[in-house]
Amino acid sequence: MPLPRSFYLRPAPGVARDLLGCVLVSKRRGVVTAGLIVETEAYLGSDDHASHAAFRPGSQRLFYGEGGVAYVFPAYGLHLCLNAITGRAGEPGCVLIRALAPVTGLRAMARRRGMSAAAVDLARGPGNLTRALAVSLRDNGTDLSDGALTIHPSDAPRQFRIAQGPRIGITRSRELPLRFWIAGDPHVSGGRRERKVVRKS
Repeated sequence: MPLPRSFYLRPAPGVARDLLGCVLVSKRRGVVTAGLIVETEAYLGSDDHASHAAFRPGSQRLFYGEGGVAYVFPAYGLHLCLNAITGRAGEPGCVLIRALAPVTGLRAMARRRGMSAAAVDLARGPGNLTRALAVSLRDNGTDLSDGALTIHPSDAPRQFRIAQGPRIGITRSRELPLRFWIAGDPHVSGGRRERKVVRKS
């Protein structure tokens, strides 16, 4: 079963940590692709200058609505980013899903990306992830607990370390340590940046 809406009705940093190890599933015309979430970033309200709640008025409706829906937007006009809205109505925030370790439908992902199904960067990075899973702007606002895009708890025990550090690929509020990832996972998009392990899950 997908994660319930109640899972998302919390502040974004906690949701960002707890999404690690969960499975993102995309269903498109009978084709299922899925991957283990290995990297996330939290975005907050208007005090977080990198958040769309602070500088992108068109996002206000979603950011201030109830958590548990997808927020999809084009970044720099180049690629789409998939986010999960968090918090209760009136409490803005979201989690960017940055990278997956593919587990289902690798051939379909590879065809969409035009690369080998064995490539480590098949769904590494926000734009690669959305292309691999065929996420489109039509997914914006869809329910993540019941629809073509869903997130499920992993069947395996959470036996990994979580690392935390500054978000990447942004120019505002870069100092905030709101990026989370599974330490040592090769699918993480941040390369060999300095990493601080914050806890074992």
